[in-house]
Formats: sequence, C-alpha cells, structure tokens
Amino acid sequence: MKLGLQLGYWGAGIPPNAAEMVAVADEVGFDAVFAAESWGSDVFTPLAWWGSRTTRVRLGTAVAQLSARAPTATAMAALTLDHLSGGRAILGLGVSGPQVVEGWYGAPFGKPLARTREYVSIIRQVLAREAPVASAGPHYPLPYAGAGADGLGKPLRPITHPLRADLPIWLGAEGPRNVALAAEIADGWLAVYFTDTLADQYNSWLDEGFARPGARRSRADFEVAASASVTITDDPAAEYDKHRPVIALYAGGMGAAEKNFHADLFRRMGYGSVVDEVGALFREGRKADAAAAVPDELVAETAIIGTADQVRARVGRWADRGVTTLMVGCENAEQVRAVAKVLADN
Repeated sequence: MKLGLQLGYWGAGIPPNAAEMVAVADEVGFDAVFAAESWGSDVFTPLAWWGSRTTRVRLGTAVAQLSARAPTATAMAALTLDHLSGGRAILGLGVSGPQVVEGWYGAPFGKPLARTREYVSIIRQVLAREAPVASAGPHYPLPYAGAGADGLGKPLRPITHPLRADLPIWLGAEGPRNVALAAEIADGWLAVYFTDTLADQYNSWLDEGFARPGARRSRADFEVAASASVTITDDPAAEYDKHRPVIALYAGGMGAAEKNFHADLFRRMGYGSVVDEVGALFREGRKADAAAAVPDELVAETAIIGTADQVRARVGRWADRGVTTLMVGCENAEQVRAVAKVLADN
C-alpha cells in the first residue's frame, strides 16, 4: 500500500504546517502529496510551491475542478508542473457539483459524464502532441466557431513539448457511472470515501469500466487512491468529535438539498436518516448540532482510528479490496511520521 498525504484545500488562510508536512512526507517514504480546491485556494500553486522543496514524492491534484479551467489550460498547468518536478505530476480531475459549478464558475453543470470524457480526450491530445488539438465538442469545441466567434481560430499544438505523454490522469468519482468511467478512460480513481461496506459495490463499478471496449487500463495497472484520516491511538472514541464537523459539512453543506453527491454516498452506506437530519440542521445554520448528529459508527467507518495493530489490519483489508494508495489526512508532521512508521510494511 502506497501512502499519499492529502493536504486538501485551504480554509481562511494558509495551513501553517503544510510545508513541513510535505517535507517530512518526502523524507519518510510517502509516495505522493495531493492538494485540492473548492472556492478559495487553487490546486496547482501549492503543489508547485511546496513541491519545489521535495525530490521524490509525486505531486497530485485531488482534484482540479473541470469548470475552473478550459481543458487546454488544465493541460498547460499539468505539463508545466510535470516539467518543474521532473515527471512527478498526477492530474486528478473532478466535476465538483452544481452548487460550485453554477454558483462559483458561472457554468452549467449538466452532462457531467460527457463533459468529463471530452475534457480528458482534449488533455490527452495536448500531452501526446501528435497533431494540432481539435475537438468537435459539443462542450469544449476547438477551434471555437460559435456565437461571437471571429472565425479566425485554428487548431494549435502546445509550444512546450510535454515531458510525458502518459502523465497519469485520475478521476474523482462517487457514483456508479462516474466510477465506471474512471476505469474506462483514466489511469486511476480518487475515492473520497472508501469503506468496507461499499468495497464490493465499488469494485463491480470498476469492473464494468474495465470491461468496456477500448478501456485504457485493467485492474492490474490501475491505481485506486482512497482518502482517509488515519489516527493511531489507544482511545479511538476520544478522536471522533474531530471528524464529525467534516462529515456534517460533506453530508449537509457540500451541495443542495436536491443534489448532493456526498450525501448520496452516505445513503448508499446505509445512513439515509442521518443524512436527512444532518442536512436539515446544516441548512438551518445549526452546524454544531449537525456535527453532533453524526454517529460514532459513521466516523468509525470512514476514518481509520485505532491502535497501531488495528490501523494496520484495517489498511490491510482495504489493500485486499483493491486500494493501492491510501491518501492520508494529517494534522502535523509528527502524525505524518507516525503513520509512515506504522504502515511501513503494509
């Protein structure tokens, strides 16, 4: 099991200890570090800044939001980061949700699977640099010839030669069709919440994608990166309260009542009534009450908390179910070292 450090996206300001955690992750044998974006800090700049002080870890976006950039702009950022890091970039992509896409980026959210397929196709054209990049659309037509066009656009190929034509592209996905799409067209899948409860279901969705004609990978060379907070402790219950607000945010605040992909995931885990209660409280502005309504069982299922032996056993089960990389959320450099020490032989 490879280890990844998930830095996430920033809150009100820069995480004060992120640079130290990245340096330690590079030192103690983590395979990769990842950054994220929502509607604040972007995903590429922190990786370039903190990654410049590393020599070994891969640098991954988990995820870069499709609607934040044209596919060619994302390809430019990825190939630039890949050059600067000596071939260590991983391009993780995700569609986000309608609240962010339409509310922050001012773009329509519709047809997320078709948009993802087209987006990835254009990026692969840029990275291959075999011909000028062109796309018939309909979501990202190149050259653009629609309303307001001057008619002077022409297909272009990148001036800068990409370092790797096969720069890995991973997809963040939660639902059945998105996960299957990741297995079909991507090099890896970023699982927001991977649990023992959903493992068989997830693997069936992946197998559907691998079986499609023209699938890019098979299970043998496909990466499954699962996010989880890992805490080594003799008193797991004492740690649960730290995780409730995050679950409440994802279940109740990262989407609308009518459409919240994270809430749908928790429902598939069997926590439908919890999602209803947490969502209602969160939308009323009662965030503390929403967090308090998250049960211990949900925290225990989505985070890996326990003694060193318990953590190793849980991670081993995930590896047996197909997880190749554990993306760990850590609070400080000491926790990074502790996780590396406990999981060194997994």
